[in-house]
Amino acid sequence: MFRDTKAFSGFSVDDIPAARTFYGDTLGIDVTEANGMLTLHLAGDRETLVYPKPDHTPATYTILNFPVDDIERAVDDLVARGVRFERYAGAGQDERGINRAGGPPIAWFTDPAGNILSVIQPD
Repeated sequence: MFRDTKAFSGFSVDDIPAARTFYGDTLGIDVTEANGMLTLHLAGDRETLVYPKPDHTPATYTILNFPVDDIERAVDDLVARGVRFERYAGAGQDERGINRAGGPPIAWFTDPAGNILSVIQPD
């Protein structure tokens, strides 16, 4: 039934203007706005809906992973843009916040609504 549909994902935020600035300006993603919601136009012709929710609770899991070729450079670039990387107890992270244990290198950060995102360097 749904094999040929172009499904998409979405998540909530509590401040659409802050989300637009973060995703559009800080991360450099193409963003459009319609009907009070944002659409993130991700590489590979992937769209993700960002919708307002007044009683928003941040996701406690990673909602978006951004594959990068050079995680150190990506982390440094994001830090220069004001992004703060999360530190999790027992996650095996280095001084930059990059976890290199148990899989590909990954580092987590949050959007203004507290949702968790990552940069990940695939093997």
